Amino acid sequence: MAGRNFLFIPGPTNVPDRINRAIHLAQEDMRAPDLPAFTKPLYEDMKKAFKTQTGRVFIFPASGTGGWEAAISNTLSPGDKVLMSGFGHFSNLWIDMCQRWGLNVQALDVEWGEGVPAEKYAEILAADKKHEIKAVFATQNETATGVASDIAAVRKAMDACNHPALLFVDGVSSVASMDFRMDEWKVDLCVSGSQKGFMLPTGLGIVCASQKALEARKTAKLPRCFFDFDDQIKTNDLGFFPYTPPMNLLRGLRESLNMIFDEGLENVFARHHRYAEATRAAVKAWGLRLVAKEPKWYSDTVSAVYVPEGFNGTEVVRTAYRRYNLALSIGLAKVAGKIFRIGHLGDLNELQVLACLSGVEMAMRDIGITTVQPGSGVAAAQEFLRASAKPPVEEARKI
Repeated sequence: MAGRNFLFIPGPTNVPDRINRAIHLAQEDMRAPDLPAFTKPLYEDMKKAFKTQTGRVFIFPASGTGGWEAAISNTLSPGDKVLMSGFGHFSNLWIDMCQRWGLNVQALDVEWGEGVPAEKYAEILAADKKHEIKAVFATQNETATGVASDIAAVRKAMDACNHPALLFVDGVSSVASMDFRMDEWKVDLCVSGSQKGFMLPTGLGIVCASQKALEARKTAKLPRCFFDFDDQIKTNDLGFFPYTPPMNLLRGLRESLNMIFDEGLENVFARHHRYAEATRAAVKAWGLRLVAKEPKWYSDTVSAVYVPEGFNGTEVVRTAYRRYNLALSIGLAKVAGKIFRIGHLGDLNELQVLACLSGVEMAMRDIGITTVQPGSGVAAAQEFLRASAKPPVEEARKI
């Protein structure tokens, strides 16, 4: 098909030309004597993306799932009691991983469309007088349902009863796209990946650990080898790695941070919110509804949209791909066939968002959803983007 593929899944996201050029380099010696001049500033700058001054970043050749495993295995022991909640495919996979590790998992089954139940967490933690719960898990952004959770509220619940549990956060589809505050929220372990907000190919599992988490590794009894923090610390402190690192991706990560800092981290968050709001305006104009039940649950990186009764969301995705070269995401598990998902994160601008919404409209009408009026969602998004656009700078007016 002529032209380019329009990638609007919630990860992997589009890789900007600047990052592609940074990645496409000849292979290099990962033990070169001047490598620390590159790696040490990279690790320091990664801390800025997590908004931490005291935390430590680990970068593994892995995906976000590898990051999950690293965070768990380095800080917990078999039989440890952990508090979790499942409200989508990925939060449930995290629960499954903890169960496989032999942890004593107290998992709350939350209605899909809602997020981490901070109020219920507060009740459970307050009742845990002996502090048997060793860790509290929270998914900041559930990619399967387009639901975001309030991590600050989880921390407030923990502090209200002075609970010493570790706080784990899944930030795979939120870090570098949505506001995340490692130090302010006293998060102990946050997991992310390279293929979403960092705008890289899949291949880096990223973990940020607090000093409290680093202390916990000294008594943690779960087995670990490849993901052992100790091996990383010994070599990272010297500017190197315990095994062969994916240097091309690390060079790309350096350029990703340059781009994020050039734009400004807060501006990155504002841009993602703005494009998410434009997408939500389109969904409303189509007469459809999001899986996220209330605005407080709305995600700024992915919107999960119910199709009308009698239609299959997977067919919207297939039609968009086959006819218009537009990649959307299908529904998973409980919402399979009931929804389709639009990823709006990473490297994108207004016209890319509008092109995606145009393709979605055509695909829906192609499968018979004629209640969606041509141009309705696109027009709603256009008007929102026009009204919310910043005025041009003085220099631009002179052109």
